[in-house]
Amino acid sequence: MRSHYAGMDKSTFTPLYEHFRARLVALREKAGLSQRELAKRLGREHSFVGRIELGERRLDLVEVYWVFKALGVDPGKTMASVMKEFAAIDGKADGHSPRRRRGE
Repeated sequence: MRSHYAGMDKSTFTPLYEHFRARLVALREKAGLSQRELAKRLGREHSFVGRIELGERRLDLVEVYWVFKALGVDPGKTMASVMKEFAAIDGKADGHSPRRRRGE
């Protein structure tokens, strides 16, 4: 039996990643930072944050940690909150539901 996680598609345009991107924007705005200001805090080019927020660039786990720190939020608490939101969006708290793409 093949796991539904085998051969995973890119997550960038799934409802979960769209929610994550919206959450990043909200956190940045709550911190009172422009995209350029956040990029500067991260030591990155000014377009870096814009590409993330548009879904043109994905973040890995370490980068998420750095972004949360640059935004002045607790990475552990914020990630725990995001995971709870993912479970609610995905419809199952056990994390074993199939992935869904936008429009499915």
